Amino acid sequence: MIRDQGLSVAQVCRDMNLVDSAVRRWREQYAAEQAGGAGLGKPLTAEQQRIRQLEIENRRLREDKRLAKKSVGLLCPGTEVIYRTITHWQPEAGITRLCRLFQVSRSGFYAARQRAQTAPVLCSTSVHLKSAFHASGGNYGSRRLCAALRTQGLTLGRHRVRRLMKRHGLRTHWKRQFVATTNSAHALPIAGNVLQRQFNPVATDRAWVADITYIRTRRGWLYLAAVLDLFSRKIVGWAMAPTLPAELVCAALQMAIAARQPKPGLIMHSDRGSQYASALHRQLLADHGLLSSMSRKGNCWDNAVMERFFLNLKMERVWQRDYANASEAINDITNYIVNFYNATRLHSTLGYRSPNEYERAAA
Repeated sequence: MIRDQGLSVAQVCRDMNLVDSAVRRWREQYAAEQAGGAGLGKPLTAEQQRIRQLEIENRRLREDKRLAKKSVGLLCPGTEVIYRTITHWQPEAGITRLCRLFQVSRSGFYAARQRAQTAPVLCSTSVHLKSAFHASGGNYGSRRLCAALRTQGLTLGRHRVRRLMKRHGLRTHWKRQFVATTNSAHALPIAGNVLQRQFNPVATDRAWVADITYIRTRRGWLYLAAVLDLFSRKIVGWAMAPTLPAELVCAALQMAIAARQPKPGLIMHSDRGSQYASALHRQLLADHGLLSSMSRKGNCWDNAVMERFFLNLKMERVWQRDYANASEAINDITNYIVNFYNATRLHSTLGYRSPNEYERAAA
């Protein structure tokens, strides 16, 4: 090509992927052979044979490397496979050289190795997450699960908890029903709104709220009257019955009074239902020096804390059950209030503490 086509040595080397010095040496050798006569070359010396063999091996290695690079690109093994390959060959070639060969960064390799070493911790985190979720009856969302794990010494962000919940299929299933329990169309005396939505008193037994809700069973409706202390969000009294007389709300209030022994002047807030406006309930308040307070007509926000408790009760327990009769519902709801809601359930308003824990800390 150099002689017949007039190409330069540099161009031939570039086109055929040859070494410049070798081509020049071949050209000189060819000229010497031509000068020696009849186109017959001189025998190569031992040094020339060794050099030629090295050049052949070098060219073969370059071709093998080029083919290997193309093969890796076509297979697309992924960085994790490459990192495992580097780990396997590390004793023989070294990390720096292998990372350069596979065209990956050393920082990425070290990060992958660190993830592999911390994999058991992630597995342990999932175990704790599942345990906290099932301990809540399958009711905690990502916020409360973060707080529950924090009490166990595990600090996880909410978004990470949500990803783990999605990965492990931890979802709550709620459904809604509605039955009216408040009858304010009566001529009984109505108290003013003394509470005025002051839902955060400075101590226990300063302000209570009360309300009634319904529970569906296969034998009919069961009605629940409850009394809640606004300071700790603790349920201090409750009563259940298949009918809705004034005695039901009085039974719940009597339970709260017997358990807490409040001082006169405590605000007892409720809606305008006929049960709370009845003479029996008003007399019970007067006997213990409790100050009656009622929400404005049709304004559920004036008793929002109690409404929220009932919503939590139904989402976290009632709507997940199919009660055969009133007795079964009473036992289950009592267990929810005593052993879960008051004792262990984490309340965001209380800094993700349970009512019992919050009262002990404030004592």
